[in-house]
Amino acid sequence: MPERRTAPRKKVSFYMRVLNDDTQEILGQMVEISMVGLRLETVEPVPLQKDYYLRLELTPDLGSIPYIVFLARSKWIKPDDIQPNLYQVGFEFVEILPEDRQVFQRILEKYAA
Repeated sequence: MPERRTAPRKKVSFYMRVLNDDTQEILGQMVEISMVGLRLETVEPVPLQKDYYLRLELTPDLGSIPYIVFLARSKWIKPDDIQPNLYQVGFEFVEILPEDRQVFQRILEKYAA
């Protein structure tokens, strides 16, 4: 399958917890990021092509607020190669405030390789 990614994706050096902002349930851990989306590691499968308001919990060095909320769409899912009880889920940003996009830029600069 040809690569369809439009922006380089980088691994995050530590897991950052992501919640479903509507239910307040933990959806997964962010493991990769780009300026157009992210990849989560989840315990449960996530329906495809569904929009979620996601809440990313922040560390103090990323901003003065404890979290940001943004709209993202699930684009793909696959079982984890090493731990088959986990899933890798790709999300594309649908709606994100400019100041929250700057938070993702800081994450890329500080914690992504």
